[in-house]
Amino acid sequence: MASGGPALESLVDQIISVITNDGRNIVGTLRGFDQATNIILDESHERVYSTKEGVQQLVLGLYIIRGDNISVVGEVDEDLDARLDLSLLRAHPLKPVIH
Repeated sequence: MASGGPALESLVDQIISVITNDGRNIVGTLRGFDQATNIILDESHERVYSTKEGVQQLVLGLYIIRGDNISVVGEVDEDLDARLDLSLLRAHPLKPVIH
């Protein structure tokens, strides 16, 4: 593992949530990263939000996200996440980041 920062190092083998520049929310287990902050997620899924129906979860499996497409990385509280009923959540999808 290269230096993607000490913060990412502490999240290896933990479940994280990644918000990409195009507004996607991808959740999975961080397996690795490199100096360009490219990350590898295992057992990942994308959470697709809607104002009309609950959150859809699209299975992605092993997934690589380029570092230049990452806006936010955060640790997921597994207990809190397990208690959420995603079918009841309604939200506007995130808009893409405009540079």
